[in-house]
Amino acid sequence: MKQGFIQWEQNRDQLRIKSEGEWTLYFIPLIEKALKKVPSAKKIVWDLSGVSDFDSAGVLLFIEYLHQFQKNGTVEVTGYTENQKEMYDLLHEHMVQDIPPRKEGFFEELGKGTVDLLHDVRDFIAFLGQLFATIFYLVVHPGKIRFKEIVYHIHQSGFNALVIIALTSFLVGMVIAYQGSVQLAKFGADIFIVDTVGISIVRELGPMITAIVIAGRSGSAYTAEIGAMKITEEIAAMRTMGFDPYNFLVLPRIFALMISLPLLIFFSDIVGIFGGMVASQMQLGISFDQFVNRLNEVLGVKHYILGMIKGPVFAFIIAAVGCFRGFQVSDNTESIGLHTTASVVNAIFLVIAFDALFSVIYTELDL
Repeated sequence: MKQGFIQWEQNRDQLRIKSEGEWTLYFIPLIEKALKKVPSAKKIVWDLSGVSDFDSAGVLLFIEYLHQFQKNGTVEVTGYTENQKEMYDLLHEHMVQDIPPRKEGFFEELGKGTVDLLHDVRDFIAFLGQLFATIFYLVVHPGKIRFKEIVYHIHQSGFNALVIIALTSFLVGMVIAYQGSVQLAKFGADIFIVDTVGISIVRELGPMITAIVIAGRSGSAYTAEIGAMKITEEIAAMRTMGFDPYNFLVLPRIFALMISLPLLIFFSDIVGIFGGMVASQMQLGISFDQFVNRLNEVLGVKHYILGMIKGPVFAFIIAAVGCFRGFQVSDNTESIGLHTTASVVNAIFLVIAFDALFSVIYTELDL
């Protein structure tokens, strides 16, 4: 498995580490970052034959991690040159104690976090560029659209999510009705619970709750599926055979979610309002007929449309982030978990941010 300046492979008997590149002061941060990902083992064979240049900083870093690995087992060092051996003996002889692990300060961690964020933004923009280029290609060549895969992902991401969407929306509708009824009953405005439930679910809560559930369910699945394919080198094999991974893997998922999410939002609106109806009858004694009649008066079609408009936007965000994080998975299984978590967090954050943006736009347009 490749980790920058380090390659390592673990089998049943031992862990083999191969160092490569220039182990000099300039590259120390990158090398240390790669070494931190190397697991410990009872028996390690460390090959230095791939190192093209070695200065004192590189040797000190090598000594530091050599001592760390030796605490957990035996380490056999091979492939070193005579010059490297002499430098190692010189530095090791004059070391009075082990080098303590360097602690990163607050500003260093903040700087690294900022750089990583900027790299993610840059990579995501490049991903979107390639994605839109593929979409333009499909517009020119519609015969290349993979309709069978789109239908499959509509079933996986849409139809199979109906149960969890129904349960979540029903409970949200009941919670809104229960909480609102307590306050409205104090002013004798019981009937206005219909306005609260209907408009809030259709315009805001229905689309957002549905998108958040789908981000946790389908967005994470997209990341895990594509990440697993990258680890098993299926994506590299596709490129070798001349197949575009964006056309085969990304666009069917994006198109499927952009079709299914608005339908799920509509379903969520209905179930959520029904949950509010049940709670209103139990808490305030408002019958279903009264609830429906009041709903027809206050809930115009425009509220449904304004909520449904958010569906394709949320779907594109969730699917694009999920696929993007899947392509970022590196050559180890731990990376799948990390990027799947990042996918869900990023998608939910962007959904909430864009929902706030829609609210501002609707308010400014007096909709």
